[in-house]
Amino acid sequence: MLRANYNWSLADRIDSYYQRYICGDYCDLKTKVVITPLTCSLGGATGNPWSNKGKKRSPVNIQITELPLLKKARPWYDEIDSTVLQQNLRRLDNAYNNFFQQNRGFPKFKNRSTFHSFTYSTGVKIKGNKIYLPKLGWVNFYNSRPIPDGFKIKSVTVRKKSNGYYVSVRIEDKAVPTFPLKNIEEVKTVTGLDMGLGKLVYCSDSSAIDNPRFATNKTTKRLQKIRQRRVSRKKKKSNNRRKSQKQLSGFQHRIAIKREANQWQTAKKIVQKSDAIAIEDLQISNMIKRCKPKYDKETGRFLKNGQSAKRALNRLIADASWYSLTQKIEYMAAKSGKIVLRVNPRHTSQECSVCHHIDPDNREGEKFLCTNCGHVDDANFQASINIKNKAINHYGLNVGKKFSKKVRRDLPEPKQLSLFQTPTSELTENKRRKHYALLSKRDVPGNLNEYAFQLSLFNQENNHPNRDSL
Repeated sequence: MLRANYNWSLADRIDSYYQRYICGDYCDLKTKVVITPLTCSLGGATGNPWSNKGKKRSPVNIQITELPLLKKARPWYDEIDSTVLQQNLRRLDNAYNNFFQQNRGFPKFKNRSTFHSFTYSTGVKIKGNKIYLPKLGWVNFYNSRPIPDGFKIKSVTVRKKSNGYYVSVRIEDKAVPTFPLKNIEEVKTVTGLDMGLGKLVYCSDSSAIDNPRFATNKTTKRLQKIRQRRVSRKKKKSNNRRKSQKQLSGFQHRIAIKREANQWQTAKKIVQKSDAIAIEDLQISNMIKRCKPKYDKETGRFLKNGQSAKRALNRLIADASWYSLTQKIEYMAAKSGKIVLRVNPRHTSQECSVCHHIDPDNREGEKFLCTNCGHVDDANFQASINIKNKAINHYGLNVGKKFSKKVRRDLPEPKQLSLFQTPTSELTENKRRKHYALLSKRDVPGNLNEYAFQLSLFNQENNHPNRDSL
């Protein structure tokens, strides 16, 4: 029912746009009057687009005021709480705002596989392991985290997943201060991060975090292929196909849980490294796009464009889930009072961190060799250092240089001899600290006692003076 309301409201807004801004003035067949954008309501409805205060209402507010008419025309919508219907329309309005303000995709019509949640704004109560949802009543649930004293419930979202229903409770207490934010002037240490596939994250401090590859390892790919084959061989719209699809969804859900838990652990390790974290502002959706088709104009046939190899790379990028990881890093950084700095990823893997020479030939696979100064390093660690330097220069950070700790030399420099001085073992011998075993009286190798002696080449054992004592 909510999905039908969402799709109807989306079609209403699309029709209104065509009628107002493309078709211009038009005649309403019911009222037989000419309707203009200043007098018509959204989608030609009878509602008033103007509020009592003389201000023009937004499309979402116009649709919300039309909900009572919807319930009169369709009485079965009385079974749904009014706040749920209102939040359903605000969900559509958020999709429109993301399209116009953040350049995201245009809102799409929802089907059963893309509409699995609804939200309450008021009327929810929690007592122990029971939660009261308006129009549904008291429902048992697993209370994994009790609500602290002083917090109020702002909204509750119910989501359907492959292994059951989940309830997300958003709480608020205005008396609790927000997390402390560190000013840019207070930043003393910065860590640059380069997202990879061999390793999940390469840090500028020469450390790396392994990529577990939950969905692209050999065992998981084989099991997923078997389950997908079982679904495809079942008859469509049959109970057996539904059961096989449920097993496949549960298998994919377990993979998602493992990946999310690993990302939270990774984000916690990264945030503890320094005061600020520098990451690339990647457009991951553009990185996993399909290759443009190539075709021969003479024959009209399509040519190879490398999409088969690109498909494997796209799966690895999707399995790494870089965007979700950066979101968790930003959350953990804000909770710890630290800063996340985003930099332009241009030439981060082609620039030398020593001489700052930029050349595509500097990188060859995972190896980095500067064609100007000959600097050699791992390409991913080199990129993390460049990301760190970019963040320092772009944001004007006052980061102090770390001086390396002096270490005692194992082999000191040899003594410089004069012009007429001949080299001897006493002059050229390195004065190293002697081991306690070398300080003993034993000067013959082997496990010998104090009566041991070293025989010469022509010496015989019978001629030794201490033969009888031995």
